[in-house]
Amino acid sequence: MKPNAQPKRIVIKLGTGVLTTGIGKLNTGRIEAICAEIAALRARGIEVLVVSSGAVGLGMGRLALDKKPRDISKKQACAAIGQSLLMQTWQHGLDPHGLTAAQVLLTHEDLRGRDRYLGVKACLDTLLDLGTIPVINENDTVSAAEIKFGDNDTLSAMVASLAGAQYLFIISTAPGLIDMKGTKEIVPLVEKITPEIEAMAGGTTNETATGGMISKIAAAKLAVKSGCGVFIASGEQAGIVQRLLAGDGPGTFFVPNGIPMDSKKRWLAYFQRPTGAIGVKADAVAALREQGRSLLAVGVTGATGVFAAGEIVNITGPDGAVIARGQSAYESAEITRIAGKHGEQMRALYPARKHLEVVHRDEMAVL
Repeated sequence: MKPNAQPKRIVIKLGTGVLTTGIGKLNTGRIEAICAEIAALRARGIEVLVVSSGAVGLGMGRLALDKKPRDISKKQACAAIGQSLLMQTWQHGLDPHGLTAAQVLLTHEDLRGRDRYLGVKACLDTLLDLGTIPVINENDTVSAAEIKFGDNDTLSAMVASLAGAQYLFIISTAPGLIDMKGTKEIVPLVEKITPEIEAMAGGTTNETATGGMISKIAAAKLAVKSGCGVFIASGEQAGIVQRLLAGDGPGTFFVPNGIPMDSKKRWLAYFQRPTGAIGVKADAVAALREQGRSLLAVGVTGATGVFAAGEIVNITGPDGAVIARGQSAYESAEITRIAGKHGEQMRALYPARKHLEVVHRDEMAVL
């Protein structure tokens, strides 16, 4: 599918399998070709952000390891060794085109807090204004389970959302989404990610890779809700990004949502890992979903988990399904005390409080 107009900004995510020829062996020829393509895109006035895997694999190569370490500190050591090698290679590839690589290392924690989220956004905007090519990776040297993105597909979707990119290109060894249960051919267009589409995905057996098509579909779900179209294609195809932009490259295109969430709602919905939840009644579910109302205590049934006032929590219906995510105005113990109370009861409990909403609609994203 050919895009309707030239994008202003795109994100290119490159998997380990595309960038290497084996554990610890960079495919410098391919990286140089990608850099030439980036330069051509920049010459057309398109801003490019790169999400690059490969640091852990390069570190494994330097340490002569043939399997990814299970010990987290050894994985972190591999990342520390490999990241500098990865950036050197990117800069070497960009040098002939007069372009400068800018290293950006992130953890999930950098995007969970609103101030840090906005700080990262401002940094990326400035780097692009200066004409550099941000090369982004997860900061695996410090990442632990609670602050990891999980995979660079997810990271690339978050970056695309954060940066306001029009397109995300997930370039790997996969040629696209393949209909394994039907035609065995690449699905060229996905207008909506349904359970049937998700069922086509599979994992990965690559020793240095993470995720597979499952993570790519999950990333596409996030990105399209940000109004960002997503291409999944093979890096073995020469000039693949420009070919996809021209409408003649093989791969799968995921159509963006017609009305994307605004930036703050996206942050609330997709950049959090809530540790608690507020349960609500069935009629409250309808009020939140269909009327865009704030959540009031009368519609609350209780709280699970432990959280403070101001933290982001899940909002769950009677069946336990997450229907929204938002910033709670009360801590979890208070939620339990005020569940089901009417307005006059809330006013009696909090006479000095100006606003009594449990979660205000401006601080909530309905999923």
